[in-house]
Amino acid sequence: MRYLIDTNIFIYYAIDPQQISRDVAAILGDYDNLIYVSNESLRELIVHYNNKSLLRKYWHTKEDMLKAITNEFGFQILPLTPDVMYTYGKMNLYHNDPSDHVIIAQAITMKMPLISDDNKFPPYRKEGLELIEN
Repeated sequence: MRYLIDTNIFIYYAIDPQQISRDVAAILGDYDNLIYVSNESLRELIVHYNNKSLLRKYWHTKEDMLKAITNEFGFQILPLTPDVMYTYGKMNLYHNDPSDHVIIAQAITMKMPLISDDNKFPPYRKEGLELIEN
């Protein structure tokens, strides 16, 4: 099965795996599953890294961090398409984070369950989001 993970899930998985629930760990650890990270998450990770976040403790460069997504963790990078932006444009918005909106729109458009630890995501089920809460 295919899953899209939110930026927070990647960070937990990479640097604080105890934050990952057993159910989510089972999904991420199942080699039959394809795990995707949005291009929007890459942008968010770069912003976090530039803001001297904890991510600098784990990777020497932003490039190392981004390469780890595929090379170390085996996740796929999911590009943004115009269809995602069309979905985004039609969505009702229940909170004020545009990056979250893009990731949610991508999960809806690609018909992938989104794994997140964000408590602002459940209302997007009304928009067609299949959400797996960590």
